[in-house]
Amino acid sequence: MPARIRRDDEVIVISGKDRGKKGKVLRVEPKKERLYVEGLNIVKRHQRPTQTAAGQQAGGVIEREGPIHVSNVMLVDPKDGKPTRVGIEIEDGKRLRVAKRSGARLD
Repeated sequence: MPARIRRDDEVIVISGKDRGKKGKVLRVEPKKERLYVEGLNIVKRHQRPTQTAAGQQAGGVIEREGPIHVSNVMLVDPKDGKPTRVGIEIEDGKRLRVAKRSGARLD
């Protein structure tokens, strides 16, 4: 099964606390069916100061992106910027992702 959403894709969140927001996919974890979107689902982590060979690393409260389940995001259609489902077309033996809304190629 090919990945329907990949790194660097533009997605829109369709449910949850960040519903309606758009962002770029930073990382995809296919086995866990989760992905990380730039600037969305921000979580706070409390980190102790650590000492490494390079020097001191600061501690404190660090904000970073948390994982979002794949079912809670949709790909943004490149033509009109609205959410779309993703289809697969086979051309010359290669699988190509296609936006169902407009028929635009995504690869």
